[in-house]
Amino acid sequence: MRTNSKSLGLVTKKFNDFFLVDLKNHENTSNSEKFLCKMRKSINFKDQLIYVGDKVVIEKIDLKTKRAVITSLKKRKNLLVRPSVANISNIYITFSVEEPQLNLSQVNRFLISAESMGVEVSLVLTKCDLISDTRRFALIDKFEKWGYQAITLNLDKSDHFNDLLAELKQKECSIFMGPSGVGKTTLLNMIIPGLQNSTAPVSKKIKRGKNTTRNVELFSVSNQSYIVDTPGFNMQPLDVDIRSLPNLYSEIYKQVINEGIKCKFRNCLHLNDVGCNLNKSFERYSFYKEMIESAKSHYYQNQED
Repeated sequence: MRTNSKSLGLVTKKFNDFFLVDLKNHENTSNSEKFLCKMRKSINFKDQLIYVGDKVVIEKIDLKTKRAVITSLKKRKNLLVRPSVANISNIYITFSVEEPQLNLSQVNRFLISAESMGVEVSLVLTKCDLISDTRRFALIDKFEKWGYQAITLNLDKSDHFNDLLAELKQKECSIFMGPSGVGKTTLLNMIIPGLQNSTAPVSKKIKRGKNTTRNVELFSVSNQSYIVDTPGFNMQPLDVDIRSLPNLYSEIYKQVINEGIKCKFRNCLHLNDVGCNLNKSFERYSFYKEMIESAKSHYYQNQED
C-alpha cells in the first residue's frame, strides 16, 4: 500500500545511498516505524549532505515494503563534525575517574568544546566503584565550582543509572562524548537493550581504551527521545571567535552577568589586560589562559600564512 501524503521523519542511520528514517505519527502507522529511503534525484539539496539526526520530508510512502523517498531536508540546529550527527540537544561529557585516570585538562577541553555548540552540557563520571566516597564527593564539589552537577556512576549499582535514564527520556537527542575506554559503550549497552556493542579493555601500555564502536546510529529511548550510538574519541574542533571564549566558562560568565563586574574595555580577554577586574582565583583559570594563548597563536599563524 502506497500513500501520496508527505510526512516528517528523522534519519536514524545512513549507509551507502540509503537512509533509515523513523516516521512518527503518520496517519497510517502506529507509534513509530522505520522506512528505508533514498533521496529524490530531481531535488536540489544545494550540495548539502544528509546526516544522521537530520529531519527530512518523505513521500511515496509504501507501508508494505517500508520504503519511501526523501524529498526535502529541514534546516538543522547544529552539526557535530566527528562523528557526523545533526540536531543534538544534549551533550553528556563522559570520563572515568580511574582506568584511565581522570585528566582535568582534557575534561576542560571536552566541556568547552561542547559548550561552543550552544546546547545543554552535562558531565558524567564513570567507574566510581574504583574510588572512595570521600573522593567521589570531592569531585562532585570540584565540578560544581566549575559550573556542573556531575553525575557519578557505579554501573554495579542501579540507583544513579536509573536517574540518568529517566533524565535521558526527557531530552530530545542526546550524545555521550569522551575519550575511549571511559565506559561509554558499556553505558549505551545498558541504556539501549539489545544493542550489545563490543567493549575493549583499557590498554596497559598507553592507559586508554580501544575504540570499539564504528557506526553512527540513533536509538529511541522514549516516544520523543533519542540517543546517539557513536564512535569513541569525538571531541569537536573548537572553532569560535576568541572573544566568545570567556562566555563558555561559567566562572567568568557568572562574574560578568550575575555579579556585574566591569572591566575597563568591553572586549577584555581577562589575561593581563589593563583595567581587568575579573577575579582570577577559580581553578580553571590556568586552563582558560592556555586556551586563549593557543587561540591567539593559531590566529597569528594563519595571518602569516
